[in-house]
Order: sequence, then C-alpha cells, then structure tokens
Amino acid sequence: MQSPIPVTVLSGFLGAGKTTLLRYLLKAEHGLKIAVIENEFSDAAIDTQLLGDEPVQVMTLSNGCVCCTIHTDLTKALYLLLERLDSGEIAFDRLVIECTGLADPAPVAQTFFIDEELRERYILDGIITLVDAKHAEFHLTQTIAQAQIGFADRLLVSKRDLVDDAAFDALSQRLTRINRRAPIHVVEHGQIDLAQMLDVRGFNLNADLGGGISLRPVNTAPSLDRISSLVLRTGQALDLDRLSGFMNELLEDHGKQLLRYKGVLNIIDEPRRMVFQGVLKLYGFDWDTEWAEGEARESVMVFIADDLPEQKIRQGFERMLAG
Repeated sequence: MQSPIPVTVLSGFLGAGKTTLLRYLLKAEHGLKIAVIENEFSDAAIDTQLLGDEPVQVMTLSNGCVCCTIHTDLTKALYLLLERLDSGEIAFDRLVIECTGLADPAPVAQTFFIDEELRERYILDGIITLVDAKHAEFHLTQTIAQAQIGFADRLLVSKRDLVDDAAFDALSQRLTRINRRAPIHVVEHGQIDLAQMLDVRGFNLNADLGGGISLRPVNTAPSLDRISSLVLRTGQALDLDRLSGFMNELLEDHGKQLLRYKGVLNIIDEPRRMVFQGVLKLYGFDWDTEWAEGEARESVMVFIADDLPEQKIRQGFERMLAG
C-alpha cells in the first residue's frame, strides 16, 4: 500500500504574500512533485487563465507540479485529485492547500481527521501561517488572524524589510505569546527554503513539541490578544487515570476554545514517553520512545486557546498532581 500524501495547509493574512509563495512553489525548479489547491477567493489567482466554469480545474505545469483551482468544497477536490492520481493522469507526492485570507484553518485540518478514506490517503503534515510584518498590528486586531497564528506549526514573516528591528522584535514577542510552539522564519519575496515549509510533521504523535517552547523568553506584559498559549511542566510522574480525567474535563468544558495542544508525559511505572496532541475536541495519544537512562523525566503540556482558561487549566493540573 502506498504511503499517505503529506498535506501542508497554508493560511495567513490578506496581502501577506501567499500567492507569491504559491507561485514560487509552482514555478521553481525544486524537483518536487507538489500539487497546490488554490481557493478561488484568494487575493489574486495564480494564473487567471485557469479560472473557468468548471468546479475544479487541474493543470500540470512545466516543472511537474500540479495546480488545482477549486470552486467547490475541499473534500470533492481532494477525491478528484486522488482519482486522477490513481488513473495516471497526474502525478504528485505532496499537497499544499491555500486557505483564503480570512479563513479559519480548523475546518481544513479537521477534514483530514474526520473522513476515514481521506485519512488513509493523505496525512496532515503542518499548518503554515504567513504574517505580514508591515500590517501585522492591524491584522491582529481580528480574532481570526490571531487564530491563524494559534493553529500554526510554523510562522513565516513576510515584508521584514519594511519594518525596523524594534518593530520586528515586538511582533516576534507577540507571536510567541500567542503560540509558544511555532518557530518563526522570515520569507523574502515569496522565496523560501522549502525545508521550512514541508516535512514539518506538526501532527505526528511524537515527542517533538515544536520549535522553541523553552528557548524563547516571553514578555509577560498584559496581552490584548484573545488567543494565547500556556506551558505547564512537572517533574512528578503522572497517574494515567487522573491525567485522563483532567483532559476529559478540560475538553468537555473548553474543547471548542483549545485550538492546538500537545504534551510529552512521564507516566508512573512506564519506561516510555506518552505523547498526545489535538485540535479542538479531536485528539490522539500514543507511546513514544523510552526515556534515556539518567535523563530528567519531565512532563510538558502546551495549550493554545481562544480566551485561554488559564486558571482553570492550572487548577485542574494541580488537582491531578495532588491526587
């Protein structure tokens, strides 16, 4: 059976340069067979000649990439690409989906969890959010833009050359307060090292918590943003039943607020790490590698939420430890 096709979801602010980035993906001689699903509502079509009356337009480009322009729902486009792939009409081994400027990436991500057949053929690799450095302050007044930051596995900042160092540092601090998991990279004029965008493995159940949770100190000034993140740590081994009770109660009460969450956990009498992660109310967990001999066994949990119920999470966490 063939391995599933990795999927990258590209979201970001209007005018941040998603189309320029997609054009680079589709035209550059990178030797990869990438299919790009472009939503018709984007700020500018990659190639206006592709837009017609058909609900899905598919075209193979000179470098072997496939451009798919959709006027229908995503699920239909995903199945159509699979049909053409299986029949040999087109060839691709990874997929990039563009979200429209003001779109919530959650429904796109959930498509790959909910539909069982799609889950067998595609695997969600990561959500990449493009941030416009010049206009970020304005964009971040909108909760949806903050949510795009919160969902991201990687943050790509465009138009860095249009702001000074102080403004860029302030933006980086703000992005980190919203999302402690996602590393920040600068993208120049739509050209990027594709390693920063592909094979992110943001949805893999493994012990990699993301770019720099413990590396980037965060200014603790009061935040104006509705979306924020919380990191919890303990050296105490966790009881599996109490952990399950803590998580179930949290998801029952706040599942719709929890954009992304992930943990690497030390469980009582278990030589292996337990890892879990989720999007909203959808989550999974698994056993990872064994703790190394002499390694400090620390449990770390990261929550990124809309109107983060920080006090409630901390209290539930303390109760779990006290048990």
